[in-house]
Amino acid sequence: MKVTIIGCSGSFPGPDSPASCYLVEAEGFRMLLDFGSGSLGALQRHIGLYDVDAICLTHLHADHCLDLCGYHVARTYGPAAPYPRVPVYAPADAPRRLAAAYGMPEEPCLETAFDFAGLAPGTFEVGPFTVTAATVNHPVEAYGFRVEHAGRSVAYSGDTGESNDLVKLAADADILLCEASLVDKPDLPVGLHLSGRQAAEHAAKAGTGRLVLTHLVPWNDPAVVMDDACRGGYDGPVELAHSGAVYDLT
Repeated sequence: MKVTIIGCSGSFPGPDSPASCYLVEAEGFRMLLDFGSGSLGALQRHIGLYDVDAICLTHLHADHCLDLCGYHVARTYGPAAPYPRVPVYAPADAPRRLAAAYGMPEEPCLETAFDFAGLAPGTFEVGPFTVTAATVNHPVEAYGFRVEHAGRSVAYSGDTGESNDLVKLAADADILLCEASLVDKPDLPVGLHLSGRQAAEHAAKAGTGRLVLTHLVPWNDPAVVMDDACRGGYDGPVELAHSGAVYDLT
């Protein structure tokens, strides 16, 4: 299993990264975890435009799903259209919300390019992967994911505040891609996002092999986020995510 960070910027694209998007590959199958704003362009540095086999969306904020609209255009009007529909596992309201974002009611709906399936907590198969979804703490319906293949595993927090379910999801995972949107300070908001320290605390409780800090908001100093994480009691390797990073889990 190979994991490539396409985008890891929090809330909006930054100067060096699109918003959230992670490419997971095994046995020639290519699955995206989130498809945030700006990620479609960067994705083409790593795979062909039409090589996506499945998409899992943690939630419906624009920085995690908006480039599905552009990808609908590519798959609906590309030179060899119509292309096979791509399965999209997402909160149940995704077709309506993304159609509103696309804003072209007189044109074919997004279901011409995508086969939407509503998410719920539990485990399901996507190509060669076993995917487990769990609800996390965010102001909208939101999920974290665990992806497993051939005895290796990666957990992805999506957007969340402190969450016992995230700890369970990430238990003994090889990698935890964990959001660290906030700079640590007293009275952090509840049920919104994590700081670097809180991300490290989750990784320590879960016993994950590596912590990769994601959803890095461009106005934060990355060095401060990293320093916060070093105070979270996690003794495994910790690093800041960056667009283009590749993790080969063999």
